[in-house]
Parts: sequence; C-alpha cells; structure tokens
Amino acid sequence: MFMQKEDALIFCLAGETVRIEAWGNNALRIRATKLSDFSGKNQALSPCDDYQGDICLSEEEATIQNGKIKCVVGKTGCLTFYKDNQVILKEYYRDVTAVNEKSTVLTTKAREYQAVGSTDFKITLRFEANEGEKIYGMGQYQQPNLNLSGCVLELAQKNSQISIPFYLSSSGYGFLWNNPCVGEVMFGANCLKWQGEMAEEFDYWITADDTPKDILKNYTEVTGRAPEFPESALGLWQCKLRYRTQEELLSVAREYKKRGIPLDVIVIDYFHWVYQGDWEFDPAYWPDPQAMVDELKEIGVRCVVSVWPTVEKRSKHFDEMADRGLLVRTERGFETCMDFLNDTVFFDATKGETKQYVWDKIKKNYCKYGIDMFWLDVAEPEFTKYNYENYRYCDGSVLKVGNQYPRHYSKLFYDGLIEEGHTDIVNLVRSAWVGSQKYAALVWSGDIRSNFATLRDQLSAGLNIGIAGIPWWTTDTGGFHGDVTDDGFNELLVRWFQFSTFCPVLRMHGDRGPHDIPLLSELNYGGGFCPTGRPNELWSYGEDVYQILRKYLDIRLDMKPYIQSVMKEASENGSPVIRTMFYEFPEDEACWNLSDQYMFGPKYLVAPVMYQDMRERKVYFPDGKWRSIHTGEIIDGKQTLMVSAPLEIIPVYEKIN
Repeated sequence: MFMQKEDALIFCLAGETVRIEAWGNNALRIRATKLSDFSGKNQALSPCDDYQGDICLSEEEATIQNGKIKCVVGKTGCLTFYKDNQVILKEYYRDVTAVNEKSTVLTTKAREYQAVGSTDFKITLRFEANEGEKIYGMGQYQQPNLNLSGCVLELAQKNSQISIPFYLSSSGYGFLWNNPCVGEVMFGANCLKWQGEMAEEFDYWITADDTPKDILKNYTEVTGRAPEFPESALGLWQCKLRYRTQEELLSVAREYKKRGIPLDVIVIDYFHWVYQGDWEFDPAYWPDPQAMVDELKEIGVRCVVSVWPTVEKRSKHFDEMADRGLLVRTERGFETCMDFLNDTVFFDATKGETKQYVWDKIKKNYCKYGIDMFWLDVAEPEFTKYNYENYRYCDGSVLKVGNQYPRHYSKLFYDGLIEEGHTDIVNLVRSAWVGSQKYAALVWSGDIRSNFATLRDQLSAGLNIGIAGIPWWTTDTGGFHGDVTDDGFNELLVRWFQFSTFCPVLRMHGDRGPHDIPLLSELNYGGGFCPTGRPNELWSYGEDVYQILRKYLDIRLDMKPYIQSVMKEASENGSPVIRTMFYEFPEDEACWNLSDQYMFGPKYLVAPVMYQDMRERKVYFPDGKWRSIHTGEIIDGKQTLMVSAPLEIIPVYEKIN
C-alpha cells in the first residue's frame, strides 16, 4: 500500500493515488487523484528541490517528516499532521465499520470526487475542526470578521472580493489550497470543508512553525515575495473618478506644487481612450502626453495610467485579437463578457501570445512617453454575470482555472517593465491570487461604499490579505461610491485618511457625487462621453478638513524612512506592512482577540476610529512602553485604557522598548 518514490511518500487505495513530499521549510505538499497520473502543475508553488522528507514505512502506517511538521497515514488513507508531536490538523474520516469513538451509521471520507466530464472532478476535502481555533488570511472579503472561524467564503474573484486561499491558524500552522478553481471553503465548528467546482486533482500545502512570522516566511518562500517598494511612491497618490483631460490633470498637479504639498503620484483613470481595447490616449482630450509627462517629472510626480482588459467590438484591435484567439471565449450565447458602456470581451491574460500582443501596444502607446506605472483595473475580471462555466481561458474553463487570472494580468505588466529595464516597479491592481505579490502588485479593495461600516470592513480586509501574502494594499480613501453632500461625509473622509496614513499606500480616490457635471461630448465614444465626479483633492472639502489631511500627510512624509524599512522587511521575509496584533505579540493571548487595532510594521500601534461621532476609544497596550505620537505621553503595557480621539486625532503609539 505504501511506497517511497522520488523522495515522496506514495500510496494507492480504492483507485486513488496520494503523493506527499517535502516542499519548503517545515512544509509538506499533498496531492491526490483518481486519474492515471498527476497533472505535473505546480499552480501557486515554486519548484522546491532543496528539502527532503524523512520517510518511514510499515504495513500499518507510513510517516513523512520535514523539520517541525510530520504527516502520518493509516490504512484508511486518512492523513494526520503533527507539529512537535501534537496534532494540528487531521483529515475527516467516519467509518460505519469502525469500532471506536468515530463509529457512525455513515461512512464519510476526507477526499471526495464527483465526476465532471471525462477528466475533471468536483472535489471536496474535509478536516476535523479544532476547538477554539482561530483562522486568519484567505485574501480580501467585504465583511468585518478578522477571525474567519465560523465563516463561509466563496473561492472566486469579484469586484472588492479577492480569493487567496491561504490561512494561518492559531494552532501553529499555515494551509494553502493550491488550486485556482472556483469553489467554497467552510470553517465550521464541526468540520472544515474545502470544495472545488472543477479540478483534476487535490493539491494542498501545509507548514508548521513556532510563530506567525515564521509561518509567513515559509509560505512566501514557496509562493514569492514582493520586490522592494519604490521610495518615490510612498507619499500621497492623488486620484479621482476621473480627470477627463490633460489640462485637468496638470492643473491639479500644479496646484499641489503651488501649495507646497509634496505629491508622489497622480493617476489617469479610465476612458482616457477612444474605445476600450485601444490602449492609447484620446488625442481630443490628451493632445500632448509627452509634454504632460515631462512637466510632471519636472515637479517630482510619477504618472499612473489606467488599463482595462476589456476590448469592445469597435476597437481597432478587436478583429485581430478575435481571429488570433487572444480573447476570452464564451461556451454559448453572445461573445460578451462585460457590458459597461459597451459590449466588451476580456483579453485572455493566461495566454502567452496575448501577453506579448497587449504589452506591445502598451509599450508603443504609453511607455514611449516615460509612463512606467499602470492601474490594472477590472482585474478579476469583472464579468457582468458571474456564470463561470460559460467562459474559457486558454488554460481551461474559468470554473477550473479562473482564480489565477489576476496574477497573470499583473505578471504581464511586471515582465514587460522588467524587459524595458525598469526596477522600481509598482502597479495598482484590483485583484490578486497566490503569488501576485512577486509581480509588484499593489492591491486595492475595489469599488466600495462610502460609510463607516465599509471602513470597518477594510481593516479586516487589509489585515487578512496581508496574512495571505500580499503586503502592498490600499483602499479608496473615503470609499468609492459617495456623495459629498451626505451628512457626515467629511468626518468619514477624515477618519479614513487617518487610517490610510498608516497603510502601505496613502491614496485619494473616489467617485464623488452628486453627478451634476455636464459631459464633455454627446458622442457615445471617446474620452468625453464618460462622466466625472466632484473634485477630490486635499483642499476640496473645506479649510478645516484640509488642515487635518495636511497634518497627516506631513506625518506620513516624516515616516518615509521607517515605511521604507517595513517594505524592505516584506520583501525579505513576507511580513505584512499592516499586521494583526498577534503577529508581533504571538505570546500575548489578548492580542489574538483584537480586531479593531493593528501594528504598522513592528513599531507603531494604530487604533483607528471607525464609528461616526466617536471621540474616544479603548486601546490595548501589549507588554512594553508606548509613547503617543501626538502628546508624547508614555504608557505602560499589559493594560487597556480609554484614550481620547477628537476628530483631528487617530490614536497611534510608538513602541519604545
């Protein structure tokens, strides 16, 4: 039943073959299939030949150990994982014939296959639930739960929802569902269950180690780490929906210069083109991109240009891309993927030929002006109807491989910029998958609402996506969908900007209503027919708000050397930039129960104010001494205090020992 082959433990049972092997530091990879052989795909994992497990075989059981983690397999084929001889995770198995405490009237196996076509399966994987276990990571979901135990999560990419199926457990292990298919995970109290709608095989990876930081280091060793973040983009990013013309954009940059406000980045949003899929400036509204970029560089501002993967049928490139098979295909019905401001089809970012074709257009129409930063919008991609079974990439059905699309999208632009000789790369992107971080992906949280409940969701989203391996993360400060005439909007903006100051990237963006600004053109194409929102610069909300925002921008700029050091740590060991309290203080049980405060790198405790009219809040101080960045007051740790938080103050404390 058990055998050793190519440094792997292999066993066959009831038509299923299972392969377990060392894969990284203190880690194992597990694959299982009912096909004649494994696919040979590494999916999110990098090749890893530097580790070899210790394998022991007998008639009754087999074991494989790699450092701190050990897997034991019995005659039933059920896998149990140990760290330092303590069970940390066990596959779920119930047998009607068993004569023990697991005896039931039902037989339930851990790994379940349901045929979908001739070579694919709907797969289900079950584990025993660990009582009291806390679970973190999994990407970005718009909900307030930091601890995901008890949650049900869709494994699918959508606008503002990012599936990165890795979690960190309070039991001392990290787990990766190494499969890009659409599915679902249930972190139930009675069972932990993963489901994939279409796959050739089971594939998961598990690591065990002493601290959350060690676990993240092991995980990012095999999935990749972010490069060092450009110092030139650590300050303010100015953006709105949307600067419609070259003159509008430059007038904003000039006003920042006139006011003496340092501006690192300014963003040209969507529909600066004539048709979707042209990937070039509409000359009617952007007549001299070279002069624009030159002027921005002269005042020290980098320029970001929005790119969409949509190609509308009026685009100059549509027919050629369709003929060459460079577009996403539909299995039935019309060849339309998205109908925002016209019928469009997405380009297939998973296909090598598509990547080269698109990059050639980007290089010709943007890079030649000196533009070297891109906003990769609609990166999920955002299907008008999420009928995943109706769309196909070159790699297979979206139902089977769809979750990795945003990683291919980021890789397309990263590889292109590397080819052009750039090193200080960062691209803003609306979605990600496991490993996107190594392609300089700055993820933002999508088109979210402007209210305090949504602001609270962003804290759990940002902390969990950091644990899932994405250290570069930001939001639309103030939310995307908002009306400046709403009661409390200015307060929301202030509190959100304060939070954003202590995030990886500080970025102003939003679609500010009411939408009463006339269109530039009555034509149904080009840069003039798409609407714009109200102004969204630091000075757009009155003098009182301006003074507060300017204060926090100055704080941010003063912290640039520190932020750069935190970014460097992320590139060296995979640590998030914004961190759960337990990440820095894993021995402090109280920190595992905190969800409304966080660490900005290893040094600053941040307690954001995320409720309207709140002017004080509780803060827990771990062991040590903590100094307020506002008053200089020094507070002893291991206590919870009610601290003052007037509108102009976000409680932030520096650890001084």
